[in-house]
Amino acid sequence: MIELAVIFLAGFWAGMINVVVGSGTLVTFPVLLLFGYPPIVANISNNVGLVAGGITGSWGYRREIAANKRLLLTLLPLSAAGGIAGALLLLVLPPEAFRAIVPVLIVIGLVMVTVAPAVQRRAAAKAGEAPSPTSTSTPARIILLLGILVLGVYGGYFGAAQGILIVGLMSVMTLESLQRINAVKNVLTTAVNGIAAVTFMVFAWEFIDWRVTAAIAAGATLGGLFGARVGRRLSPNVLRVTILTIGTIALVRILFFD
Repeated sequence: MIELAVIFLAGFWAGMINVVVGSGTLVTFPVLLLFGYPPIVANISNNVGLVAGGITGSWGYRREIAANKRLLLTLLPLSAAGGIAGALLLLVLPPEAFRAIVPVLIVIGLVMVTVAPAVQRRAAAKAGEAPSPTSTSTPARIILLLGILVLGVYGGYFGAAQGILIVGLMSVMTLESLQRINAVKNVLTTAVNGIAAVTFMVFAWEFIDWRVTAAIAAGATLGGLFGARVGRRLSPNVLRVTILTIGTIALVRILFFD
């Protein structure tokens, strides 16, 4: 019971962090390893459990999602396709294959989040109009589409800090506000996790520990609701600092404590 209570609390924290920033997997995954669960069981059970938090978090951002429906409908199929591919790769490749590049990806994501305001201002000035997603150039759109597909594969495979990477990519490649980007990020990561979860249930049912999954799902459901309430109230600058802070903590944890 103590073990399940700790996993529940980890799920709550991960659900909240995923909605506000991303990288909740870096909370729950190490907790499961600490309790002795095999890495593939921990990874798959964690993935399935965190879907619930993504759903409630996305519901909390429904106003921002409605305002960006066209962009979301363009990106969603790419995330979904990537999620399926990543989940299938997990069943044939060792998790260490992607985990080795996680620190590099996190650094890239944090750099993109940092430079995004300057890039957006320059793009808006060059276009001679107010920030709008339709003012992005064709090369930027192509990079965005390919990037979302690749991050979908990564998310279905391992997924740590997937949200930070999506926020970083969209911050640089679009002129959307950070809150709207965060809303789109929540739907995309939830879609990736959800499709990966279905793939696991079809092809790797034996690797799912349903007690663990239920504990994480219960915690993440509440954490997603709470995270949406908190995240939507943060100013762009505070949200950006929060992303950079949590991303840096995740990077240090992976490099020195994993």
